[in-house]
Amino acid sequence: MTEAELKDLDKEVKKLKRVASEWASQLHDLVEDRLPAAYHEIPGIAQSTYDACKAWADASAKLNAVQNGGA
Repeated sequence: MTEAELKDLDKEVKKLKRVASEWASQLHDLVEDRLPAAYHEIPGIAQSTYDACKAWADASAKLNAVQNGGA
């Protein structure tokens, strides 16, 4: 992996972490401010939060593998 590709992957990991944090914040706001009335929003927000966290975890694992000589 070139230095530019590594920088791009690092940038992507940071972006995905920000997106995951934003979804986690929405989930928190739902729990804190809108439940129980907005219970119907739980599945969608929870799935989006899970997907964003999974995308970050996968990209982070790839970056760690590359940085540690595994890829």
